[in-house]
Amino acid sequence: MKLLHYTYRKLSLWLFALMAVWGVLFYYTIIYEVMDETDDTLENYAQIIIDNALADPEVLNTEGNLMSFYYFHPISVQEGERYRDMFYNSSVYVESEDENEPVRVYRTAFRMPTGQFYELELMISTLERDDMVNAMVWYLVALFVLFLCCTAFGTRLILQKAFKPLQRLVDWFQQLHPGREVPPLDDLTEIREFRVLGEVANDMAHRSHKAYEEQKQFIENASHELQTPLAIARGKLELLAESETLTEAQLQELDAIYSTLGRAVKLNKALLLLSRIENGQYTDMEDVSVDEILDDLLPDLMDIYEHKQIDLRRIKGNNPFVLHANASLVHILVTNLTKNAMLHNREEGMLIVETTEISFVIKNTGDAPLDEQKLFRRFAHSVDRKKESTGLGLAISHAIAGCCGLQLSYHWEEGMHVFSLVK
Repeated sequence: MKLLHYTYRKLSLWLFALMAVWGVLFYYTIIYEVMDETDDTLENYAQIIIDNALADPEVLNTEGNLMSFYYFHPISVQEGERYRDMFYNSSVYVESEDENEPVRVYRTAFRMPTGQFYELELMISTLERDDMVNAMVWYLVALFVLFLCCTAFGTRLILQKAFKPLQRLVDWFQQLHPGREVPPLDDLTEIREFRVLGEVANDMAHRSHKAYEEQKQFIENASHELQTPLAIARGKLELLAESETLTEAQLQELDAIYSTLGRAVKLNKALLLLSRIENGQYTDMEDVSVDEILDDLLPDLMDIYEHKQIDLRRIKGNNPFVLHANASLVHILVTNLTKNAMLHNREEGMLIVETTEISFVIKNTGDAPLDEQKLFRRFAHSVDRKKESTGLGLAISHAIAGCCGLQLSYHWEEGMHVFSLVK
């Protein structure tokens, strides 16, 4: 989820909750004020009626009109002296409307000049008040929705503008690739944090590119410099082996040294290749057919390992296995896996090579399963530790597979090593 959407969602939820609470509190505050105003009106109206009754006892026989009703009830002296005024909601039947109407009731007591206490029950219709409250609620809801929409829209515009420098910085990060020049960063902003972040990121990108170039140069130089003394050493050993004064034991020692130097040469080339793959230096892409590589490769390898008398079974799918990748890397990958399957196969063993439109599977007979946790690590030799093995073949294959967007896996199946290469 984008930072903009995350922040916007959190702010929207917070605003909605805050405004909902504010709306509820505002509603009850209005209701309280309306109710309080109604009660004040009843008190004032009651005082007017009592003053009229005190001035004219005939008022005690009246009952009010359609919108307000009042009744006088004589009560005892004891009740009058202990009387407490009260307000409450009720309803009254209106004959002209033939229905009950809501009213607000106020009860109070007073004493006539004759000494008789009377209870005044005053009722006032709340129809207009309820209509006003309902209208106010709808206006409040409309105002709430309008305010929420405007606030949410304004917040989104502000956040988009505020996070625009960050988005430009993210887009710039996506343009960074190992081995390529660092693109210019145009991320001018008034926000100090984003400006500092951009400056630090630009500085780190240039330092990483410089370190990458120095590392690549060092690896290539070291590899090339090692090739020369290794070649010289092997040449001198060849000259020394031609000497007639050497014994059989000395010749055997020279042969062992020569083989070790040969392995060092292979190791040097393999490390250089692995470094270039991991640094992403193979950028030329094209459509490469794995089936065509196998068709050319298998006959040559079968001739080389003819002494093992390996039983080859080639299985092809309806469509060839085609990769869009660097042709040299794909050839190295297929060669490594195929040669590895033959090198570590048993005498008179079986080799199954199967290709489909999306996969390349190679199986060879073996004596024991390999350690899947260490198999693709550098210098992880097989169980039989072949002398000619550098321990980098599968590490290189795994690196190439990752570079080509493929998944290379291994498992043991019915006495056979199975390597699978899947898109």
